[in-house]
Amino acid sequence: MFAIPEQFSNATKSAFEAQFALYSALSAKTFDSVEKLVALNLSTAKNSLADSTATARALLAVKNPQEFISLSTSKVQPAAEKALAYGREVNAIVRGTGAEFSKAAESQIVEANRKVLSLVDEVTKNAPAGSEQFVSAMKTAIGNASAGYEHISKTAKQAAETMENNVNTAVSQFAAKMPTAA
Repeated sequence: MFAIPEQFSNATKSAFEAQFALYSALSAKTFDSVEKLVALNLSTAKNSLADSTATARALLAVKNPQEFISLSTSKVQPAAEKALAYGREVNAIVRGTGAEFSKAAESQIVEANRKVLSLVDEVTKNAPAGSEQFVSAMKTAIGNASAGYEHISKTAKQAAETMENNVNTAVSQFAAKMPTAA
């Protein structure tokens, strides 16, 4: 008679432990990504400062306006290429983090769904006579929720792929329009 409350208690405890593990894993992945972004930004800032200093020194040493214009225009393409490289690295970090989050969330949802179905099956074994419709409705609701999640997951993946394709197209178009060094 006490089996059902104990089963719900164990299921609740298991769900909380799984959520805590998921949040811990996602927090660690978030910190890893932030660490990568900070390192990239520091490196980019350091390199940018060095490039700016070198360019300023070179511009101060020019003797005539033609040399000034030539030197200025020669710096445009390398700067644009560095900006593209930076954007690609940021995109790779964000994409990697998003993929890890999706993978972790999907596995968590699959496992939670399995546990809920297992609990429902276990509880229905001890269900009183006449509760078959309720049990069937519960299983249908769980199935519908799973189908809804799968649909949302597929839609989110498609949206992410579309966004990534749009970013790649924009980067390609920008790279194609970049002026060449004279």
